[in-house]
Amino acid sequence: MLLAIALIVLGLVILAFAGDHLMLGSGRLAGRLGLQPVVVSVVVMGLVASVPELVVAATAGLRGHEELATASLVGWNILNLTAILGIGGLTAPLVIRSLLLQREALLSVAAVTIFAIMLLEGLGWGAGITLAAALISAVVLLVLLTRAAPNDMVAAQSAGYLKTAEQPPLKRDLPRTLAGLVGVLVGAQLLVINGSEVAARAGASPDLVGFTLVAFAAALPVLITAMRAQRHGYSDLLVGTLLVGNLCNSLAGGATVAIVTAGAPTVAPTVIVAMVGIIGFMWALLARGMPLSRGPSVLLVVAYFLALPLLT
Repeated sequence: MLLAIALIVLGLVILAFAGDHLMLGSGRLAGRLGLQPVVVSVVVMGLVASVPELVVAATAGLRGHEELATASLVGWNILNLTAILGIGGLTAPLVIRSLLLQREALLSVAAVTIFAIMLLEGLGWGAGITLAAALISAVVLLVLLTRAAPNDMVAAQSAGYLKTAEQPPLKRDLPRTLAGLVGVLVGAQLLVINGSEVAARAGASPDLVGFTLVAFAAALPVLITAMRAQRHGYSDLLVGTLLVGNLCNSLAGGATVAIVTAGAPTVAPTVIVAMVGIIGFMWALLARGMPLSRGPSVLLVVAYFLALPLLT
């Protein structure tokens, strides 16, 4: 039991640092490939932000832990736009100036809603194909939207965050990206195997473990990004990364779990409604251009803990 707990902690640490380096390295490599800064900031960083959760969910699904895999996807979505966004707002007030994010938020709402509908109907091969098709369509739309706004605020913030103007050597960023990917794979294995063992011995439900421990572990790299971005005043980049992360997590993660799992994992309808309600609330805030000061940020963090009884 103690060894399993120690390995969980080790998995948490590996996931946190590996995911962070994966995001930095892949973002810089994407810039070297000639992608526009706005595409890197919105599409690439959002996609990479969801990689740790996708790997965790796929690992859990392949190992036969369907409930844990699905619960971690839903928990990650809720955690991102409550606790992590709130912690970002506590680091520094969130002021959104990007018009692109309003359209991006609408896409994220649509993605989470489709995922929610598939969950209510029961994930299976049909749901997996539907979610995969929705993912491809969403990514194409994201690229078109970003290319239509090359000078959006998030482009400058992405360049500042990734320090692309300094042109870091390729021999450093390529190994960093590969090591980050390997680290995410290793950390996910440690977390899923030992987390499931500890949960079974403690009598905890797979849903509870997925909603809390697994979702939090997969979100650690995004939390690091949030705190670092906010220290530099990159609020647009932070929110954009969270929104696209939720989009990819819902569609790519949902498709992966639907295809690799043998059964049809279920989630309580109240949790599904909470997930859709939270992303819808975020879109409403962006549409109104409302800043997120420290007071509402505290409420977001509190809201996550108040939602935990629903998750269990």
